[in-house]
Amino acid sequence: MKVLYFASLRQAMSIAGEEVAPPASVTTVGSLRAWLAEQSPRHRSALADTARLCAAVNQDYAGMDHSIQASDEVAFFPPVTGG
Repeated sequence: MKVLYFASLRQAMSIAGEEVAPPASVTTVGSLRAWLAEQSPRHRSALADTARLCAAVNQDYAGMDHSIQASDEVAFFPPVTGG
């Protein structure tokens, strides 16, 4: 599974993305976030504020309850505003 980080998350993580192989119990965006947060202090810190965390699966906005598969691309980013 490819995981991408954008904006302040990219800065906090010091990487733009990574390939991960979460366990079979990781079936939603939220469970992926929780699993990633356990991988290192850097992950934990960057992904801690779930109220200010958005996600996309295969380039479509997705909620934390959205189902994911091993072949998906999941992106995490802070809330975005436009104008």
